[in-house]
Amino acid sequence: MQATLLETKKSTMKALVYHGPGKKAWEDKPRPVIVEADDAVVRITTTTICGTDLHILKGDLSVVTDGRILGHEGVGVVEEIGAGVTNFRVGDKVLISCITSCGKCEACRKSEYSHCANGGWILGFKIDGTQAEYVRIPHADNSLYAVPPGMDEEAMVMLSDILPTSFECGVLKGQVKPGDCIAIVGAGPIGLAAVMTSQFYSPCEIIVVDTDENRLETARSFGATKTVNNTDGKAAQKILDLTHGLGVNTAIEAVGLAATFELCQKIVAVGGHIANIGVHGKSAILHIDKLWDRNVTITTKLVDTSTIPVLLKVLQAGRLDARKLSRHRLGLGEIMKAYDLFGNAAQERTLKVILKA
Repeated sequence: MQATLLETKKSTMKALVYHGPGKKAWEDKPRPVIVEADDAVVRITTTTICGTDLHILKGDLSVVTDGRILGHEGVGVVEEIGAGVTNFRVGDKVLISCITSCGKCEACRKSEYSHCANGGWILGFKIDGTQAEYVRIPHADNSLYAVPPGMDEEAMVMLSDILPTSFECGVLKGQVKPGDCIAIVGAGPIGLAAVMTSQFYSPCEIIVVDTDENRLETARSFGATKTVNNTDGKAAQKILDLTHGLGVNTAIEAVGLAATFELCQKIVAVGGHIANIGVHGKSAILHIDKLWDRNVTITTKLVDTSTIPVLLKVLQAGRLDARKLSRHRLGLGEIMKAYDLFGNAAQERTLKVILKA
């Protein structure tokens, strides 16, 4: 038997809906309902926009179909649960993981939740997402996290995706170690989150590359030791000069462009790591003729969000100021304006945009 608060409420809600490349609308959609026994319906209280949403809107991810509600980050309140949900109750405040995991398939048993046979990254991609008043979360017991009392929702929502993504795909895959010299290519929100989480491992140099001087200034305030403006296209030589010709131990690609991935190949040191975070909609050249003898490791990864519990502890301890990743705060009903702000980040000096229901 389902516990519910929805029975007396209207059957529609407002949501941000994708209608093909370059087309989106804030419109009425049916309110989600329980489909499977392990589902939960969550009322969104805080959400945000991801760079991946912009990739979808550009048409980079053709799997996303007309009519899909976008978004995969959020904090909210459980409104309804299926009969099989045991870890949560109606009224619980929860963090929504951007990755849905059944916890039972072969991938989940290896903690590769992003490749869950019955989930993975599906919110705002293969099923309706979190940029709405309500969202259905499959496999709720494994895909939601309880929000500790008193935790700031604006900080918590950064644990849905951006912080575990930068940490898992960039810092951990890049094997950042104490004393390393690292470069982070891209000073958008995901690159800045990599600046923050890389400091857990005390690299001696954190070099951040971008073409936006405002974002480079922000990167320095986040802990970057040096910044390189690549407006002139000479970032590779500048970084080699800074490292006395050696290159960097870890190059983290945090944009998702062919040019930024190729830049990482130019600046990585012998025995170094290239850790790709960015979502790539087009192919990039692998310069194997330059790398074949340099003992370089190249990693790609979709976030599993397996580090959410660790990051939550760091957040609770006051060792991570996740609120720094956002500058703009709007109401959920102003999401069209929020997309304009986020899509024109250089002009608006935008990082993550917080949307409050």
